[in-house]
Amino acid sequence: MKFENVESTLDVKIPSDPLERVIGQDEAVRIAKVAARQRRNLLLVGPPGVGKSMIGQALSFLIPKPEHEVRVIHNPRYPERPFVEIKSRAQVEQEEEDMNAAEGYLVKPEDVPPDVAERLGYRCTKCGFISIYTETTCPRCGQPKVQNVNQGPFGDMFNVLGQALGVQNNQERVTTTRKYGEKEEVIEYERANEMIRVLDERTLERKRKMDRKSPSKVIVPINRNTFILATGASETELLGDVRHDPYGGHPQLGTSPYERVIAGSIHEAHEGVLFIDEITHLGELQRSILTAMQEKKFPITGRNPQSAGASVRVDNVPTDFILVAACNIQDLQQILSPLRSRISGNGYEVLMEVTMPYNEKNAYRYLQFISQEINSDGKIPHMTVEGASLIIEEGKRRAMIVDGKENALTLRLRELGGLVRAAGDIAVSLNHDFIEKKDVIEALKIYMPVEEKIAKVYGNMGNAISSEATASQKMSGYYGGSSFPYADGYR
Repeated sequence: MKFENVESTLDVKIPSDPLERVIGQDEAVRIAKVAARQRRNLLLVGPPGVGKSMIGQALSFLIPKPEHEVRVIHNPRYPERPFVEIKSRAQVEQEEEDMNAAEGYLVKPEDVPPDVAERLGYRCTKCGFISIYTETTCPRCGQPKVQNVNQGPFGDMFNVLGQALGVQNNQERVTTTRKYGEKEEVIEYERANEMIRVLDERTLERKRKMDRKSPSKVIVPINRNTFILATGASETELLGDVRHDPYGGHPQLGTSPYERVIAGSIHEAHEGVLFIDEITHLGELQRSILTAMQEKKFPITGRNPQSAGASVRVDNVPTDFILVAACNIQDLQQILSPLRSRISGNGYEVLMEVTMPYNEKNAYRYLQFISQEINSDGKIPHMTVEGASLIIEEGKRRAMIVDGKENALTLRLRELGGLVRAAGDIAVSLNHDFIEKKDVIEALKIYMPVEEKIAKVYGNMGNAISSEATASQKMSGYYGGSSFPYADGYR
């Protein structure tokens, strides 16, 4: 098939909309766009490699960015029951602004009063030379940069001892007053490496106000990924946990319970997309997913009975996510009925396509697919149209062999993506500027399912297994005749 104005996949435009990059799943893409707009759940059913995870990830780009941050706050009366605090984006931004304002401003040591610079350890009391406070001896005059004020009759002796032991005898912070118009205000100077931080009265008040707040920990930040992949997640990864503390949260030795709380995937996906492929593998954990979807909140508890976190519980942690679940057709019956009902009651079930008709439009979509795979890989060159035509022909062949569809193209594209990469690796090894037709031909020889290679070498699977069997195994009759399920061959 010829393509006008296209010499290689470099000339193929890749859509900016991530859902438009999904090849051949027009119905699923249409429903996914509705799900993103209306915040509906999706169940995608189909074999591996047809674009289920790609749809879930693309959907996350179409939803608004999160508007809330989730924190756990220390509960002084009952530390094992931390509070949950939900802050809006406006509140988070205002807090950041207040925090920046409470940090004061930086000045050079020579720009503060000399006595302040001396007390902070920047200015030499002998010659007035300025150097960083970590230098206990003045680089200019060689005299100790130590203070003798208010040290009593043994001050000099303590200073010499401090110098010998490398101990500073100056202050990290100096509080004093200064004239502000006709008023006098309190001002604080702090060390800040080579600079000095200045905090005026207004800044100090902001700082005191912030210090009065109960300590907290952000478990779901405001700026976060809206696509959470929870495929194969363990119970703690999915539902959260409370880390163990060998000191049991002792106030002087241990770590406070609120600091040990860890959000699970269902909490991190709040206001976003929770994608779970092979959802049936979660087993009974599907019930927890159902609860989180129904209540839109789920507690975080310590899940190890032997852990100090077992007694810690955080209630009402929000879990308002879009669930995009995926499974193969044969696993459909293993999804818990209540969960499936919840998905379809507020969402859609989609059967993924496995082939699409072979025509000029869809052949060009294959070019788009190849270009996307090359760009995604980032380590192989683009492919000539002649090379891409062989990939298209291979797509036709696989549609016929695997799905029995004539004049069609397979949509099991993950394996074809591997073929594109194999051809690209061959092109790189030969220093080709583009993946050429001969590179694809060579890749087709080596990149095929091992069952297909077995059929070529042994004729069928039964012969292959029989050839690998020991003499005793052959005598047992297990590997002979029609007792082996593949005895009639794999073709």
